[in-house]
Amino acid sequence: MKVLIVKTSSMGDVIHTFPAVQDALRARANISFDWCVEEPFASIVALHPAIGTIHKVALRRWRRQLASPATWREGRALRDALRAAHYDLVLDAQGLLKSAFVAKFAGAPIAGFDRASAREPSAALFYDQRYGVPRDLHAIERTRRLFALALGYEPDLSILDSGIAVPSGHSPIPTGRVATLLHGTSREDKKWPVQEWIATAELLVGRGFTPVTTWSNEKERAVAEAVGKAVPATLVVPKSPLVEVAGLIGRSTLVIGADTGLTHLAAAFGLPTVAIFLTTEPGLTGPRGQYASTLVTHGDQPVTPQAAVAEAMALLRLKGR
Repeated sequence: MKVLIVKTSSMGDVIHTFPAVQDALRARANISFDWCVEEPFASIVALHPAIGTIHKVALRRWRRQLASPATWREGRALRDALRAAHYDLVLDAQGLLKSAFVAKFAGAPIAGFDRASAREPSAALFYDQRYGVPRDLHAIERTRRLFALALGYEPDLSILDSGIAVPSGHSPIPTGRVATLLHGTSREDKKWPVQEWIATAELLVGRGFTPVTTWSNEKERAVAEAVGKAVPATLVVPKSPLVEVAGLIGRSTLVIGADTGLTHLAAAFGLPTVAIFLTTEPGLTGPRGQYASTLVTHGDQPVTPQAAVAEAMALLRLKGR
């Protein structure tokens, strides 16, 4: 059975879908998966060895350039590629109008959430098969249940396995114990102050770790370099492709990160991972993993570097490292 997964964005949403893929592969030996995803996250989808063809969509860019002939050419090329693949089923795991629109391109039966379950109820109008999944479940479990209903098996929810592999052959990281600090995130109110990251790096050095920081834009670069200047033992990694950053994270000893997609990736790799949520609630979309934990600011009680490092050490002991 040839199935197309439509889960276009964001990075965290893509990562939350991997356990459902693993469930299906365990339950159905005759199944194969392709995936349609926003172009920046194609390298994340490629971390799962069972995913075949990765179709790149560029809805964000296309909306900004709707009048451009290139946009329409790319849209037609995507439609033609999806139809040429002759899928038996399209699984819209996102439940949005934009994902339903992309799913229709394939010209195959579409399965998705019903009106009461989809994030945008009107998306269900485009589906041939609709399934009810409670909305008060974590996003990972919701997706696992959707796949199970659409493909006909019972998921073992006592297991949480993302099935992704750490990419190899990319930039090396220091030997010994490495703590990657993921300070970058999309919203200013999610960002931990730079002094907190400096204090965290100092505490980690005192415990025998080499802190590593990354950056993807100039604001993040300023934070990374400030940490590196204040704590010279810190390795500041130059701006790198996403797949290289993924490799660095996957080969770390532990990760402390803000509310960002890369923190979800660290948890999915099974690393001791501490996520710091300042103004958002982890609720039904926070990082999940056997060795993942979330620290949340409550009122006038902020998350401190001491608390973050102590939690990371506890997770490290739990993993037996």
